[in-house]
Amino acid sequence: MSAALQMTAFGLALLSTLFLLLATCTDCWMVNADDSLEVSHKCRGLWRECVTNMQDGVRTCDQYDSILADHPVKIVVTRTLLITADLLAGLALATLLLGLDCIKFLKEEPRVKVKMCYGAGAILGVGSILGLVGSVWYAVDVYVERAMLVSHNIFLGVHYDFGWSCWLGMAGSAGCFVASVLLTCCLY
Repeated sequence: MSAALQMTAFGLALLSTLFLLLATCTDCWMVNADDSLEVSHKCRGLWRECVTNMQDGVRTCDQYDSILADHPVKIVVTRTLLITADLLAGLALATLLLGLDCIKFLKEEPRVKVKMCYGAGAILGVGSILGLVGSVWYAVDVYVERAMLVSHNIFLGVHYDFGWSCWLGMAGSAGCFVASVLLTCCLY
């Protein structure tokens, strides 16, 4: 039972970490939500903004000036939290991999392997909370920005909804949290 639970937690942690990494690297955190008459599809991400022409499929992206330039707080906070979550999830995966019963590393020390699994679960839990806070922070800020414009009857021609990168970040964080619970609460 323990080995099956370890492998389930490892598989979930691996998939969720990949989701977090993809969310951090991709550029569709906000997507335009206008009517279907739009001729272009606009996405804003943490690192750049892209526009895809719907008629010919040509995509152009504008990189943000610099990582150190003045950016909106939502971008800076989300970048920081997601990069930290990615690093912690990677560390947890490496620790968990060495702590799995099916790996021959420290085979004669079962207590050390159990502690490694618990430690990986704790690290994964912290990373999942940081990733979830970053993703939700960005989503709430997008919603508040849109609500403020609507409440003041301001229409700029384009308004944005949550993009697939934002949902991917939330899903990856939630998966890491479930894997953390499996490793810390249900393992032994």
